[in-house]
Amino acid sequence: MLEPSLYASRSVLVMCLLVSVALTAADELDEDYLLSIEPHHYIAQHSSRPIVVDGRLDEPSWQAAPWTAVFVDIEGDRKPAPRFRTRAKMLWDEQYFYVAALMEEPHVWATYDYRDAIIFHENDFEVFIDPDGDTHNYFEYEVNALATEWDLLLGKAYRDGGPPYHGWDIPGLRSGVTIYGTLNQPSDMDEGWGLEIAFPWEGLRQGAGRPVPPKEGDVWRVNFSRVEWEIDPAEDGEGYVKVPGKREDNWVWTPQGLINMHVPEQWGFVQFSTAEAGTPPPAFVKPPEEEGKHLLREIYYKQREHLAEHGYYSGSLDSLGVGHRILEHFLWPPVLQATDYGYEAWVEEVVDIHQDGQISRWLLEKDSRTRKVNSR
Repeated sequence: MLEPSLYASRSVLVMCLLVSVALTAADELDEDYLLSIEPHHYIAQHSSRPIVVDGRLDEPSWQAAPWTAVFVDIEGDRKPAPRFRTRAKMLWDEQYFYVAALMEEPHVWATYDYRDAIIFHENDFEVFIDPDGDTHNYFEYEVNALATEWDLLLGKAYRDGGPPYHGWDIPGLRSGVTIYGTLNQPSDMDEGWGLEIAFPWEGLRQGAGRPVPPKEGDVWRVNFSRVEWEIDPAEDGEGYVKVPGKREDNWVWTPQGLINMHVPEQWGFVQFSTAEAGTPPPAFVKPPEEEGKHLLREIYYKQREHLAEHGYYSGSLDSLGVGHRILEHFLWPPVLQATDYGYEAWVEEVVDIHQDGQISRWLLEKDSRTRKVNSR
């Protein structure tokens, strides 16, 4: 167990490291490429049968659940395909949101064995969840082949100045790992490792911003990342060491478009269905508000660029280079208001006038949060 002072120091170090990584990625932002990426989607079906969280995926519900697409490089098709195959599955019931993954790995490696260790310094699997899709109050969870866990609650992304709540643990979390081979043994070849994670709905309620468990058709933003290092056998034959001068690979379910998982608007769409696993799933329906949010994200990226170039935010769509387009669910143009300290932008839905006379609009704030508000 770490001493409290050492734990606090490590927390500060972790935050500084992650912020540094996020800022480096932001400096290299190619907003047009990010906006061109269509996130993957998945239908998470219901399981009425018990799930034993042991990493084996041998229950009928898991057998019936489809795999995601094979993971790709975090930057997308700009980079080569990963060396090893990774796939994931999802299920849910009244108590948990289940995530499972299977990873090909010729040399299963893990040494960190205490909770909240910085386990992405070795190979790991990571889950990112933003229930209401506003890019704020989201969850990060990491696990390695020793079933060592690290979980964070983030009030906002690092790019927007959001520190992680490093000492926060997901209440009621369950996980299990199965190794198909031997751990930390260079003398043989392994097949890989599998894992199961059960995220309790009550543990996710704090940052959900919407009802949990989800209702039929609810869509959450989710992504998965596998961190993989190139390794060699240690000189004494016991365990492994990283290949010097090589940075980690990042393989994901749906591409981020840059080396930064903390861009929540790039995460995939997970649609929850009460249809039992193994029965025909419903069709995926992309939430209509995503059209407006996509436009607001363009404004957000352009404003960051304008601020870096000119030292202030713009109050003009033209000066940002946001040109006219025809929208299906929203009115053109969006409204943009800038002050000395920030800006707001919003778009109004085409036909969503409620009985109380309110009109729905989606609002963007300068820290990238997008949320629904009503106005008369």
